[in-house]
Amino acid sequence: MSEKAKSEQVKKKSWFKAMSAEYKKIIWPTKEDIAKNTVVVVVASVILGLIIAGLDFLATMGVGFIGQL
Repeated sequence: MSEKAKSEQVKKKSWFKAMSAEYKKIIWPTKEDIAKNTVVVVVASVILGLIIAGLDFLATMGVGFIGQL
């Protein structure tokens, strides 16, 4: 086996070891955290949707009013 092939094999092994070490450092969220974050996202989405719908309604009414002039 050539030096280049050995060097590449060592690099691959050390890369996988480093990736494995980093993977072990990950702190996964608990089910409670996921549930809380999901509720926050849904509530924020509904509120933002209502705001956009209100602005759209006002814009439609404004354009309709200007069109009647």
